[in-house]
Amino acid sequence: MKDFPLPVRVVGPGSQLNDEEPLQYLDMPRGMDTFAMPHVPDDADANVLAIARDALAGYLKALARWDPAVGGEGPHLDLACLPARALTVMNQVLGEGEVSIRIDGPEPYRIQESVFTGIWRVVGLDGDGHAATDALEAAPLPRAAIDAARAAASTRLPDITLPAGAMNSPALLAEIAGQLATRKAGDRAHVINLTLFPMTPDDHRVLGAALAVGPVAIMSRGFGNCRVTSTGARDVWRVQYFNNMNTLILDTIEIVDLPEVTLAAAEDLLDSRARMAELVEWMSESVAEA
Repeated sequence: MKDFPLPVRVVGPGSQLNDEEPLQYLDMPRGMDTFAMPHVPDDADANVLAIARDALAGYLKALARWDPAVGGEGPHLDLACLPARALTVMNQVLGEGEVSIRIDGPEPYRIQESVFTGIWRVVGLDGDGHAATDALEAAPLPRAAIDAARAAASTRLPDITLPAGAMNSPALLAEIAGQLATRKAGDRAHVINLTLFPMTPDDHRVLGAALAVGPVAIMSRGFGNCRVTSTGARDVWRVQYFNNMNTLILDTIEIVDLPEVTLAAAEDLLDSRARMAELVEWMSESVAEA
């Protein structure tokens, strides 16, 4: 009789080397931020609260006239002209959302999404790193980030001398160059997944030289973190996903106008408008009570 060609694996109690050892598994995400209406300061002076409320009420009217589904530039609200105490109230009621943006270069910015998705706090910095401008902007992604990424990028990859250990990077560079030569604005994203791609240290160095780090860095926090950076090639982005233990779980190159993960959807912007209306009403009640 021939031996059975497939191994028989015994399962059940007593079949393993040590039934007492705890089960080993990958940690799952432990939580995700959800929306909570900002807290209206209890100790705010009524006049100061009214100034902040009036500024948001005016901005809300501008939001009502803008349709994010149609596109076009969303409304801005200059916050630099607010009195210091009213600005403190504004900071509290706007809060901090999931997305932060850093823009380096000749016109640096620090941008923070508010708790209202798609409503951004855009702060321009002077040469000493101090706030020179301060505004609210409604947008899928702030215009400053889009303009900075494109202004610093080239439509061609630089010439790279390939080292002896370059194995797969030459093919990747040819693929990226082909996309840059043929793509048009609005084309669907072309995604290159590097996570399971066999790459030598020289391959990584080649990619780093060809896709130099650009001026725009975006961090989105939810289940883990997503880090998006612009590169020296126009419309070429590095998009990396990390779990809660800060372990890289997905590493991609996206060739697209703007990575979808960075954009606030039109329905989110409409929802933010409704929630901001609730906030303004709540602030009005607080002013009346004060």
